[in-house]
Amino acid sequence: MAGEPAAAGSTGAFSTDTVEDALAVLPGPREESPAGFERQWRGVVEAIRAARSIDLICHIIPDGDALGSALAAGLALRSLGHQVRVSFGDDPQIIPESLSFLPGQELIVPAAEVPEEPELVLCFDVASEGRLGLLHAKAFAARTLVVIDHHASNPGFGTHRVIDPSAPATAVLVDELLRRLRVPLDREIASCLYTGVATDTGSFKYAATTPATHELAGRLLATGIRHDLISRQLWDTSSFGYLKVLAAALERAVYEPQAAGGQGLVWTWVPYQDLALFSVTVEEIEGLIDILRRPAEAEVALVLKQDPDGTLRGSCRAKGAVDVAAVCASLGGGGHRFAAGFSAREDVPAVVARFRAALG
Repeated sequence: MAGEPAAAGSTGAFSTDTVEDALAVLPGPREESPAGFERQWRGVVEAIRAARSIDLICHIIPDGDALGSALAAGLALRSLGHQVRVSFGDDPQIIPESLSFLPGQELIVPAAEVPEEPELVLCFDVASEGRLGLLHAKAFAARTLVVIDHHASNPGFGTHRVIDPSAPATAVLVDELLRRLRVPLDREIASCLYTGVATDTGSFKYAATTPATHELAGRLLATGIRHDLISRQLWDTSSFGYLKVLAAALERAVYEPQAAGGQGLVWTWVPYQDLALFSVTVEEIEGLIDILRRPAEAEVALVLKQDPDGTLRGSCRAKGAVDVAAVCASLGGGGHRFAAGFSAREDVPAVVARFRAALG
């Protein structure tokens, strides 16, 4: 299954099944059969090997797993001689400061530079079509659209897809892809993959972390990457303005013990005015939810972040008793059982009321 270490002595050889054969029996997004995954992977690898030009895209407002996965794959495919572009559907495109160290950023192009009808598009960590942003039409105009993702809420789009909710990060699936393409790990690729795995496992502390996750981390560390510097950049570096925004958000926090069937909800919000006042980006405060989720009294935590146009983007976390992926899906979003998100255009009280009602 994807994410497990290859057997010793594995050559990565494939049968001669055609891409069309693989697509004819392509299972749904929650297929767990090893044979089903193997057939999916064969179709994906054949599509890549047949392509000259490949566009790799991740979801809008990319996090470490999304951008790390796309850049790792881009570097690997470039080494195989493919013409590659990496992009995401925001305008302007903003790389979070915490990810500014990632290798391969010379591959990134604006969404406008992605061809109108690409030959092959690989989507990484894109849980739904709506997360493609400005690249939605171009992705679906591609001759071949491959979706590589680990979100359980992914409905299953594209002509090819490998969607494994048991994988703790999309970067784990990219590692599987690179091994099947026989691309050896180097420090640049490993830095990108380590960033993806570390961020989506919460530095290896979330429940989805497995022995295989640590084995992958060990292989990545063996390339010589400085995991200490990567971790410092990801979690332990911020602007002074961030501290001011954080303080205001925590002062604004509300605890509702009766919410979520009496299991408790803690929530807060960050108005755009705070971000503008202290020159802080929305991306810089992504980690706020991990602070808000700490109180033992609350099962669920919610942070609402306001964009300049008034849109509220919600990030939520749960400790296991509530499936926030299902809650957010009912609000037009999605994600994982323990971590999910959604967007809304109402005011804060209305959004919190809808979220509270969805919790039940």
